Amino acid sequence: MSPLRRLLVRALPLLLSGLLAGCGAPAAPAAPDTAERAVRDAVAAWARTPPAQLAGIPLEGWAYEVSAVRRSGAQATARAELHYRLTGYDTAPAGSAREVRLSRDGGRWRVTGDRPAPGAPPQLWDQGPVAVVRGAHSLVLGSGQDAGTLSAVAAEVERAVPAVSAAWPGPWAGRVVVLVPGSLERMAQLLGRPAAEYRGMGAVTTGRVGAAEAPADRVVVNPEGWAQLSSAGRGVILTHEVTHVATRAATSARTPLWLSEGFADWAAYRGGTTTPQQGAPALGRAVRRGELPGALPADGAFAFGGDPEALARAYEGAWLACRLIASRWGDAALVRLYEAAGREPLDVALRETTDTDPPALTAAWQASLRNDLTAP
Repeated sequence: MSPLRRLLVRALPLLLSGLLAGCGAPAAPAAPDTAERAVRDAVAAWARTPPAQLAGIPLEGWAYEVSAVRRSGAQATARAELHYRLTGYDTAPAGSAREVRLSRDGGRWRVTGDRPAPGAPPQLWDQGPVAVVRGAHSLVLGSGQDAGTLSAVAAEVERAVPAVSAAWPGPWAGRVVVLVPGSLERMAQLLGRPAAEYRGMGAVTTGRVGAAEAPADRVVVNPEGWAQLSSAGRGVILTHEVTHVATRAATSARTPLWLSEGFADWAAYRGGTTTPQQGAPALGRAVRRGELPGALPADGAFAFGGDPEALARAYEGAWLACRLIASRWGDAALVRLYEAAGREPLDVALRETTDTDPPALTAAWQASLRNDLTAP
């Protein structure tokens, strides 16, 4: 046998083992080394107790799940997901992507800082000390706000929750968490969106669609928009947002925005004396100019950051559509329509709950706009 052939024969088992390894299942990820395990253990030990500045917030299930560790000498950074619940309010853990910084001191790792992960929105406590106001139906958390403002927000929520329960008889917790940041810019940071999208708005609600997808509802107040509202306006805004919290479990991607936004306004105005001309000034101006809408507002009409006049017309038209349904077929039919529209196509839901269809509803809505918004 030639020397070359003998070399190939000796190498064959090694070649085969390499090929077989490549054809098999992927190799298991390497276990963390000793230093990485020490970093993970340090984060776990540090996270067993929430920070002292959160002592007034009712927290449970506080935990950091580390996904990656990066070390550089005596410094380390751990990427982690923070999980927690607000006791009595959250049905499942809220999540927040975090970056935990550590340093090695005397052979042991010690946490030196915690901040939102790059690109992740902050938590309210990242913006400064948090003050807490509790009510029978509310938990108001504020940063950079005076006690009077937080108490006023809590008082409005206490009035809004019973009003919403009267409009929405379906099951819901009957409790609301409200965040009041120090400025419009800080509100936008919490929501991870440009501040311009919320300018002029009093409040927004997070986590409205899909109970399993968004366990942590929060009403977030825009302090600048809030300051510009009358007492009645504040009541309408918070009742509208609390309605979104109450109806979230019945809301899905199927639910048209004209129905979800219109229902929230209907609940907010329900039982009051606001007339269509008073509550729909922008749409009234358009109708009197001869610009009657050709269809119920499309989902895109409710996008933030666009033409404020067009956005106002969309909300006003949605309210008047729901007002029409309640007046013609009854409050209970409107509630049943909302529930059905989250499960099935709108035409099916309308037929089952009102014995009508989208074209007929649109025609009736247009007629009501002519009648209600053009009268002297």
